[in-house]
Amino acid sequence: MKELEFAALLCSRLCHDLISPVGAISNGIEILADEDDEAMRAEVVKLLELSAGQTSNRLKFYRLAFGAAGGIGSQVPIRDAKNATMALFDGTPLTLNWNSEIGELDKSAVKLLMNMTLVASEALIRGGELMVGISVAGQKINMEVSVRADRVIFQDKVRAMICGALDKMEADPKLAPAYLAASVAHQLGSKVDYINHNENSFTLKALI
Repeated sequence: MKELEFAALLCSRLCHDLISPVGAISNGIEILADEDDEAMRAEVVKLLELSAGQTSNRLKFYRLAFGAAGGIGSQVPIRDAKNATMALFDGTPLTLNWNSEIGELDKSAVKLLMNMTLVASEALIRGGELMVGISVAGQKINMEVSVRADRVIFQDKVRAMICGALDKMEADPKLAPAYLAASVAHQLGSKVDYINHNENSFTLKALI
């Protein structure tokens, strides 16, 4: 896929994920302009606070997952990635467990980890457990993202994409994070492996 085509898909993905909370903010402001009932105005303010928080949390996560946060060749504190991920899933039926043996990672490794996490989380269509583990494996770093739930749906095309089938990229914004994860893993001399435990659990793993 050409870089411009992928950039367009990634922008489409961002717009899709941000349009709902931003739209809610716009609607709330319009209601406040015409609403005199204090109880209703209080409810609208709560909606505005919730939507603004969701927008901010998504932008903070996407800044690390999709952007160039930290500058070229810089290290990113693991706590920044953890906090952004926890905020992204705050208020959702998803439980995040995060364990790391190290304090920081190269920004490319962080980008890979966060896109692996995003891709895995989208298989939890009704919520569940999301487990992120970062450990030292000799001279390398082992990153694992596991999911477990009563209902797990991991689409074949997403799995193929994140595991390196880059030539099969189609014009689907939903595939952009998987494509980005596979591309970054390749740049790091690695790849993302899919480990199926059972119909209710799987792991995405990368050794960098």
